[in-house]
Order: sequence, then structure tokens, then C-alpha cells
Amino acid sequence: MADPQRKWVTDDVLTYSYLLLYIALSSGQIFFNKWVLSSKEINFPYPLGLTLLHMVFSSILCFMLTKVLKIMKVEEGMTLDIYISSVIPIGAMFAMTLWLGNTAYLYISVSFAQMLKAIMPVAVFILGVAAGLEMMSCRMLLIMSIISLGVLVASYGEIDINWVGVVYQMGGVVGEALRLIFMEILVKRKGLKLNPISVMYYVSPCSALCLLIPWIFLEKPKMDEQRTWNFQPLILTLNSLCTFALNLSVFLVIQHTSALTIRVAGVVKDWVVVLLSALLFADTKLTLINLFGYAIAIAV
Repeated sequence: MADPQRKWVTDDVLTYSYLLLYIALSSGQIFFNKWVLSSKEINFPYPLGLTLLHMVFSSILCFMLTKVLKIMKVEEGMTLDIYISSVIPIGAMFAMTLWLGNTAYLYISVSFAQMLKAIMPVAVFILGVAAGLEMMSCRMLLIMSIISLGVLVASYGEIDINWVGVVYQMGGVVGEALRLIFMEILVKRKGLKLNPISVMYYVSPCSALCLLIPWIFLEKPKMDEQRTWNFQPLILTLNSLCTFALNLSVFLVIQHTSALTIRVAGVVKDWVVVLLSALLFADTKLTLINLFGYAIAIAV
């Protein structure tokens, strides 16, 4: 009798530990990226370069763990057809999400960026219907309309709104929604289930290549003009390591909890980020309309 009870307590503690790890890493990484990109702090205003560094670091680390040290194992079953039809689109959308999302921090506050992310379920649902993964219904249409209304109210309440930042953030939202759709297609239609390390092993090099091309044309000339890239190895390596840990924690939480649990954890994380950003960053000015609209968007 004691053993089952002890096992239940252990599983419960592990579940809460995974959730706290995800919330802490996700919230911390958002602030870490903002700090690195900010001209008032580390002053590395190259979101493409930062994201490219993350993916290169992830690719090297995955290769070291699986092929050199052989601590982890890459799941078998990957074929050229699956890689071209699923992994490359996932890698491209992942690169797009990170690039546009990080760029948005140069123009809008962290709290407002999180509020705009509340539109994510709407984007996922619309794209899911288009891909044949979701069914259109009056109930879902009503829910999506309420979420959209909440985001519109939150945007209306933003004091110093920057539409360039809004466009970048919404582009990041679309990229993330497409990534989730491609991931679902990979699992449901292709039947390939990969562990977190395997996912990063396949996706990271593809994302890095997708980021390298625009970086060469868009950011490298600017970095060359400055004559110094303001590259701080210790800080940027730590930032890349935190990003890698966050990406793994997302898959870890999904594997050990339910979809409802991860959604609740995401809501808690978003509120933590919104409120902490108001305390940590001078460019964050929250209004009652902001908070009211955001509350509508995430309460559905």
C-alpha cells in the first residue's frame, strides 16, 4: 500500500518539477533575449544573428551528445521523403518564429509581445482547418472571435504601439502556428514519434541553414559596418545553452503531462512575463485596457 502511494507522490512531484522548470526557463529566456538585444544593456541588436547562433549551438551540442559522447540516442525511422516533406518545413517555420519573435523585442515591450501571442490559438485553428486537422464549428468560431477581440482590446490599450513590432510579432505567431501544424502532420499522418534530442538533432541544422541566408544579406553588412560585432562569448554561449534547455523542456513537459496542463502552465508563464516585464523594463507601461483585453483573450 505504501509503495503505490509513494510512487503517486513521486510522480506528482516530478510533474510539478517539470512544469516549474518549463515556466522558469520560458520566462527567463524571454527576458534574457530582450536583455541581450537591448541597446541599453548588452547591445547585440542582431536578432537574426542571435537566433542563428542558437541553432548552430543546438546542432553542435546534439551531434556531440548523440554521435561523439553517445549519451543520447537518435530515434530511427527518418527517411529522405519525411525529411523533405516535414522536417524542412518544421525547421524553416522554427527559424521564422525565432527570428521574427526576437526582432519584435527591438520595437515593442516584452509584455505587449506576450499579449499579442494570445492570438496563437486562432492562428493554429485556422491553419488546422485549412490542413484538414480541425473541424470548423460554431462553438470554436465563437471562442476564436472572443480571443481575437481580447487581443484587439489589449492592442487598443497599448500606449506606445509600434506597428513594425506588431507585424514582426504576428509574423512570428504565424510561423509558430505553422510549425505546430507541421509537427502534428509529422506525428499523425507520418506516424513518426521522436524524442526531444532527435527532434532538435534533425531540425536545428535545417533551421540554421534557413537563418544563414537572410543573415548574410540582412545583418552581416550592418555588423561589418560597425567594425565590431560586440560579441561576448560567455553571455551568448549561456544564452544559447538556455535556449537549448528551453526547447528540450517543452518536449519534456508535453511527454509527461496533458495538453490541458501545458496550456495552464503557458497561461501562468505569460502572466509572469507580463507582470515582471512591467517591473524590469522601463519601456513597459501597462494600462487597465491592456490587462482587461489580455484577460479576455486567455480566459477562454
